[in-house]
Amino acid sequence: MDLDEARAVVAEQHHAVLTTLRRDGTPQMSPVAATVDAAGRVVVSSRKTAFKVRNLRRDPRAWLCVLPDGFYGGRWIQVGGSVRIVELPEAMEGLVDYYRRVSGEHPDWDDYRAAMEHDQRVLLQVELTSAGPDREG
Repeated sequence: MDLDEARAVVAEQHHAVLTTLRRDGTPQMSPVAATVDAAGRVVVSSRKTAFKVRNLRRDPRAWLCVLPDGFYGGRWIQVGGSVRIVELPEAMEGLVDYYRRVSGEHPDWDDYRAAMEHDQRVLLQVELTSAGPDREG
């Protein structure tokens, strides 16, 4: 699958399962909301203290299975790449952009920004290197 085609799917379908690697090499999976930023990276918001973030600090590789809203009957894809973890305060405008792309306008942006600080949010930026499936089976 072409990476731009995969980006178009993630930009429309935000439900995903993010997979990172634990220290012992086994997968750790987390349900997340994902979208695509203006630079073409898949982005996910997380808490700084989450296990997925700890795993990514040790090994920056990640994979996402992107699912349709109704789970069955729609298109699903998998993408993978290398992750950059962006922390506050640098992450704030990216977190605002992420929210807008996933949910639209927030009723109180000051409240949203305060919640991002309180929750110690980070922005995970996935630079895609793979996408699929390339065929049905």
